[in-house]
This record gives sequence, C-alpha cells and structure tokens, in this order.
Amino acid sequence: MEAGAAPRRDRLEKSAPDWKVYMDYNATTPLEPEVILAMTEAMQEAWGNPSSPYPAGRKAKDIINTARENLAKMIGGKSQDIIFTSGGTEANNLVIHSMVKYFHENQTSKGDTAEHHSPVQGAKPHFITCTVEHDSIRLPLEHLAEEQVAVVTFVPVSKVNGQAEVDDILAAIRPTTCLVTIMLANNETGVIMAVPEISRRIKALNQKRVASGLPRILVHTDAAQALGKRRVDVQDLGVDFLTIVGHKFYGPRIGALYIRGLGELTPLYPMLFGGGQEWNYRPGTENTPMIAGLGKAAELVTQNCEAYEAHMKDIRDYLEERLKTEFDKRIHLNSQFPGTERLPNTCNFSIRGPQLQGRLVLAQCRTLLASVGAACHSDHGDQPSPVLLSCGIPFDVARNALRLSVGRSTTRADVDLVVRDLKQAVARLEGQA
Repeated sequence: MEAGAAPRRDRLEKSAPDWKVYMDYNATTPLEPEVILAMTEAMQEAWGNPSSPYPAGRKAKDIINTARENLAKMIGGKSQDIIFTSGGTEANNLVIHSMVKYFHENQTSKGDTAEHHSPVQGAKPHFITCTVEHDSIRLPLEHLAEEQVAVVTFVPVSKVNGQAEVDDILAAIRPTTCLVTIMLANNETGVIMAVPEISRRIKALNQKRVASGLPRILVHTDAAQALGKRRVDVQDLGVDFLTIVGHKFYGPRIGALYIRGLGELTPLYPMLFGGGQEWNYRPGTENTPMIAGLGKAAELVTQNCEAYEAHMKDIRDYLEERLKTEFDKRIHLNSQFPGTERLPNTCNFSIRGPQLQGRLVLAQCRTLLASVGAACHSDHGDQPSPVLLSCGIPFDVARNALRLSVGRSTTRADVDLVVRDLKQAVARLEGQA
C-alpha cells in the first residue's frame, strides 16, 4: 500500500447531513475485509473442536497454529511463546497475578533449600508501574495493594516529556520488586515509553540481584496502542511479557500474551483451570474464528506496517497544521513533548475558552466521531483526564481536551471536514452562530 493511500473508508456514507468522520481509532478499529473473510471461512470450515481428530477439528487446529505464527512474526518472537486470551485485560491480569504466585513460590523454594535466610523471606511482592497506565494494569495492582497482597509504586511521568523516566523507575526498585510494567505507548497522548532502556537496565541489575539471593525482576509492556502503528519487536524491547490487543489493529476483540521462553525462562501461572488448552496456561476450547481473525490482522501488520505508519503520520501532521491555522494561539497541542517520540496517529489538543470543555465541543460536532480521552473513562463527566494532569497539562486546558486518532483510511479531505466541524461547534458554543 502506498504511504498516502486510503484503502477503505470507515464512515457512515449517507446523505450529506449524516456524513460522519471517525477519528477514535485508539478506542477501537473496524475489521479489515480480509479479517472478516478469515473469520467467516473459519466459522464455515473449521467449526470442529481443535482437540478433535476429524477434518473440521484438524482444520481448526491448523488455523490456530497459523495465527500463532503470524502473531509471533508481527512482534519478532517465537510461536511457542504466544498464548491466546480473551483480550488485553485478561493478558495484563494474567501477568500480574502470575508474578504474585511466582514471588511466593520462589521464596518458599529458597527458604527450603538455601542455607541462609532469604533477604525477602515472608515479604510481599513489590510492583512498579507508572501513573498513566491503562485501567487493566492500574486497577488490579490497586486491588492487590488494598487487599495487602502486594506493594505497588506508581512512578509519576515527567511533566517535561510525558514519559516514565528510567532513572525514576530504577530508583523505585526494592529487594522485593518482582515486576516492572510500563505501557509501550500511551493511549491518550501517544507518548512512546523508554521500554528498551528500562529492560536493559533491569537486566544488568538482575545479575547482581541473583548473586545476592534477591528475586529476578521481570519486565512487562502493554503494547495495545503501538501494534499496527509502528514496528514492535520483542528482541529490541527486551521484555519478558508483551500484551497484544486485536481490536486496536483492525482485528477482533480478543488478545494474546507473549512470554519470553514460556515456562522455561519466564514463569506463568494460570488463572483458569480446565481442559488443558494453550499448554494449560489458558484453558478453554479455543475460539477458532476470532483467533483466525487475529492472525490475519497480525499478518497484515507484518506486511504493511511501514505504509500504515507513514500514512497515519502524514494525516496526523496535516490535522495539527490545520488546527493551528484555524484556531491560532487558542490551540494547545497536549501530546507534543519536545524530543519525545509519539504514535503517528494520535493528536490530543485543547481549544482554549471557558465554554469549550471537550464534551461540550463534541456534543456540538455534527461530523466528527471522537472522544475526550480513553473510552474506559467515558463516565468521568467533565473531570479532566488524569493522564493529561499527570503530564503537567493545566487543569483548565486539560478539561477542554479532545483526542483525535486517525486510521489507515483517514484522508486529508476528512481532516478538512473535521476542522470545519470543530470551528462551527466552537462558534455555536460561543454564541457566534
């Protein structure tokens, strides 16, 4: 696909007054036609139980194996290190709860065999994350802390670059630290976190920790927002776990988890128990059609990621230029931090004005379909995004924020329609129209 191409148009193509432009791709994406076809064929031809020997069952097993290989290729890993989950929330919870069990089993084992008392014997596992993580990381960690099962440090992000600083993460490490989990890209600002450096620094530290009888620290990244928008390679990232979410890259609403050296180098403990599927780590009869769609979506990313990225960046940059042209000094680009890399498709901005809260502006828009931030925070009323406040965006500016995220099919013509729509919405709110 050419960098400037628009392979499909994800909008409601009705009469002119009903014309809508979708710019909420960070919330979810439509299914690619090839993904729908793969899912349909699986429903028709591979309806059998993948554990069964008859043709429909073998076909299902073959589809699942192919999908696993496609996911592995997309992230530069090995197929045997991929397990399928119901989505990103399950994958993230699986990592967190596994680390609690791993910590205690590791300490019990050392207590039984070691001649000296373990430095962390009887202690609680310690987790490190940052203040802008997705709720499927933040909430399970907060729950464990409230139940006094674990201790959690939420490292604040820098107000200069929007990132969780590597030095701050390293400074938070304790003898009982078992997991560092930092998202690869933020869903609201698009800021790319320094995951490779975090992994490298922790790997060097682990050599000293193991020699001292301390538990090895593992690294997890939720890559939901990065996949399909930029190249993601687990070898470059150096992580032990990586979360994959299908509906963020034009696939179905299931997910997967990468575990480096599953069961050998990196431990994993199941949350579910059943028929033994996914090597007993995630049992349950496999959802073959959804897995087929996820595999096809991953294959498309592997084939076209550079073109997808170039196209989205061109459109996003054009969007920001048009916003600055139309609103001049009233516009504040909340996701631009000097020297910080960000996703190619994400634009978080505010239009200054006492009557221009993000929700009010969106309510006045007649063409634009977008959000004020993360979809999972849609019930927060007019409260500013905690993510933006954490990044140092002033309260009154953050309250006016809109997040526009473009997709593979978004065009410059779409941008022109959206900017005009925003201009008219602001005029209506300010009584000028």
